[in-house]
Amino acid sequence: MTVTQAAPVARRAVQREHDNRWSILLVLCLSLLLITVDATVLHIAVPALTSALEPSAVQLLWIIDVYSLVVAPLLIMFGALGDRYGRKRLVLAGFVLFGVASAAAAFSPTPLALIVFRALLGVGGAMIMPATLSLIRQVFTDRRERAIALGVWSAVAAAGAAIGPLVGGLLVGIWWGAVFLVNVPILLVLLPAAVRLLPESRKRADRPWDGLSAALSVFGILALAFGLKEAGSGSLMPFGASFSIFLGGVALLVWFVRRQTRLTSPLLEVRLFRDREFSTGVTGVLLGVFALVGLQLMLAQYLQLVLGDSPVRAALRMLPLVVSAVVGGLAAAHFLPKIGLRATMSGGLGLVAVALTPTLTWGVEGHPVMLAVCFVGIGFGVQVALLAASDTIMSSVPESHAGGAAAIEETAYELGAGLGVAVLGTITTIAYAPALTAVPGVPAGGMDQARQSLAGAAHVAHEIGGSAGDALLNAARWAFVNALHTTVVVSVVLLSLTAIAVAMLLRRD
Repeated sequence: MTVTQAAPVARRAVQREHDNRWSILLVLCLSLLLITVDATVLHIAVPALTSALEPSAVQLLWIIDVYSLVVAPLLIMFGALGDRYGRKRLVLAGFVLFGVASAAAAFSPTPLALIVFRALLGVGGAMIMPATLSLIRQVFTDRRERAIALGVWSAVAAAGAAIGPLVGGLLVGIWWGAVFLVNVPILLVLLPAAVRLLPESRKRADRPWDGLSAALSVFGILALAFGLKEAGSGSLMPFGASFSIFLGGVALLVWFVRRQTRLTSPLLEVRLFRDREFSTGVTGVLLGVFALVGLQLMLAQYLQLVLGDSPVRAALRMLPLVVSAVVGGLAAAHFLPKIGLRATMSGGLGLVAVALTPTLTWGVEGHPVMLAVCFVGIGFGVQVALLAASDTIMSSVPESHAGGAAAIEETAYELGAGLGVAVLGTITTIAYAPALTAVPGVPAGGMDQARQSLAGAAHVAHEIGGSAGDALLNAARWAFVNALHTTVVVSVVLLSLTAIAVAMLLRRD
């Protein structure tokens, strides 16, 4: 094809993209929703998973957490690969892998198999997610329409984590595997729509590919997470070995950062962190999602295993968190220009800390009204803080670095989700096991299994039955409540300190 012939073809392609831009946005946002929902969809399914597969406490944390911990480092790598080889083909390949891994996960026979398939789900999600933002920037050439599209993208990304437990609660009542299998029919609709609608992106073969940086980021984050989990439980290796793995992960990430500062075309624009406001915004995203996802997991188990709610009832009782998150995003967009970024972000984080405080007085009795109030405060506060943090990130960098800033924000989102489960889950495990003392009538092997997790204790109690089973379940519930209090204290302190730091570091608008 000659240059003269190619020009009209290119113009028609651009016109077709423009005409279909809102349909393209719908496909991209549905893809994003699928990815973000999967980060938290298992939170309500923990008791059903424990009963079906009998995972250990560490295996259970990996089942829930490996998805986000795989997505986070791979976002950087697949973002660069999409730029180099074309985003559309990467999205389509991601859809296929996500669908196959979902079907395999639904029929996993063992905890290890489920961990592997959840990791593959993370690979598929990481192939799709960077392109959702990049293609929006490509298709929406008008700045006003682009702002609307990016606002919709941001709302979907933030709402997905909040909706996940609700979706999981409704599906696990049918069968625990349904939380994975439901992805397949959705992808069967999305795949042909993506083939027809998504535009081809301009390939940038001139941009060098740095495989070493990609490997350092992936293995650094996974080693850090694995070492953290094992240091807390010690189920697979001694504390010294797990702590060495943790330090090895830190060393790999330090190497990664130093390497990025020396490359002319880095995988991650770490130089952006020299800007104080940018760093503060990224920290706000990381800790906002950290608190939301980690606490959702703990509170979902509290509802089902301490208060005795069914999965559907637990999901419905968490609905105020979802609604308040949506309302928080809309409200923040309205009052952020009036009170400024500093007050909005620090106020949102502070509200989450205040909303969590009443849970420190709770035991094994129900608090339906206060529970709903706490969920409203958590959802509203997190979403307000996330929107302000996202605005801070994008407004603190020049237009030429907008793509790199967006990649860092996406990575902070997924890393926050992964670390939220890893850190808060490990703290809960560390505090729970010693608090559960021996119960008369329960054999030593049963007590060892019960100390793995509250879900494990419920499974043992059901098998033993009688007064000994009831006594074990009651003791395990109190042990979990005490562990939950420890986790909440850590969260409140962390959120409060971050809110104070934001108020001090961000400039007055």
